[in-house]
Amino acid sequence: MTDNAIRDTPDIRPLAGVRVLELGNYIAAPTAGRMLADFGAEVIKVERPGTGDELRNWRLYAGSTSMLYRTINRNKKSIVLDLKSEAGRAVVLDLLRHCDVLLENFRPGTLEKWGLGPERLDEVNPDLVITRISAFGQTGPMSERPGFAAVAEAYGGLRELVGDPDRPPVRTGVSIGDSIAGIHAAFGTVMALFQRERAKAPTEIPLPQRIIDVALNESILSVMESLIPDYLAYGVQRQRVGGRMEGIAPSNAYPCADGTSIIVAGNGDAIYQRYMRTIGRPDLATDPDLQTNAGRWARRDELDEAISAWTIRHTRDEALKLLDEAGVPSGPIYTAADICDDQQYEARNMIQHFAVDTGGAEPQPVGFPGIVPVIGGASLPIRNVGPDLGEHTHEVLSGILGLTDAEIEALS
Repeated sequence: MTDNAIRDTPDIRPLAGVRVLELGNYIAAPTAGRMLADFGAEVIKVERPGTGDELRNWRLYAGSTSMLYRTINRNKKSIVLDLKSEAGRAVVLDLLRHCDVLLENFRPGTLEKWGLGPERLDEVNPDLVITRISAFGQTGPMSERPGFAAVAEAYGGLRELVGDPDRPPVRTGVSIGDSIAGIHAAFGTVMALFQRERAKAPTEIPLPQRIIDVALNESILSVMESLIPDYLAYGVQRQRVGGRMEGIAPSNAYPCADGTSIIVAGNGDAIYQRYMRTIGRPDLATDPDLQTNAGRWARRDELDEAISAWTIRHTRDEALKLLDEAGVPSGPIYTAADICDDQQYEARNMIQHFAVDTGGAEPQPVGFPGIVPVIGGASLPIRNVGPDLGEHTHEVLSGILGLTDAEIEALS
């Protein structure tokens, strides 16, 4: 038996035996479903006929299905149902009798309009955990408004802090708002399952406690650290500071002689002393005004100029070697190519390869990011990348509901 096979026994995947019906599109709900699937849950993804999840075509450079879809929907099963039809919705209700979790990210009111609201679902399955992701939550004056991650990042306070102070706010290079909401949704789902497990009888947990209500804007707000209390306590309005972090110095990106840049986080008081001596500036190390973050932040431009004057005389590898020897936290700014070549990622099984359609005559091996967090010393093996549209329709509907081929074909 291989090491991966040993590590992939059911008892190392803590959610084995949990069944999830995912009605999500795009990134937020599918991210939550991916996390549950990664750790053993059977996640059945319901997709619309013909096109499926729109993510299948996002950043599609070749082939029929994007690597974005393959990544976010790994370890799942795909079935095709038309939720706008009575027959499709009836099958959903039948499936939910056999599920532990419903995961969705439709605009609030959509499920209710289809006759799939929480009260109806509770009638069908009084143990069901219902995890709902939306732009602004299921309640409140903005609850019915649509919104994607970009809007939520602005409402949650993140967008205002990203970029340089003399330019308009910018966006991070990924849909971070969706991903953060998905992580919160996965945590909320597991929390509800844990509560259900501890209950003397699962049905004793009332419906409101089994509804996990995740809002994109609130998910962003929850990771904004002390943004709100700093404002309310001190009247501080955080500003964009480029590659820096407000009130913390020196911590920034610095150019090297070979055209690359490195990140150095030398803002700890003891680290700062070693840092300045390493770059040949003992005067800055002993300056009494620079012994705390507050003092260093006030002179951040001077410090960054001194550090840049040192890094620009060294290649990336030379600078990082000297900083590492001095115990100063630092690192390269990786590209995708760098990540693929990194021994640390490789040692922890964080790039896993599968043969997939890339638009050529034959499937090609492609690396996908591993499962986080690690259990057992390395990333658990990915069981499968995001499936083809409807790949498991017959398997699921016949295996769980006992439908015949003719009955399944009649649904399409």
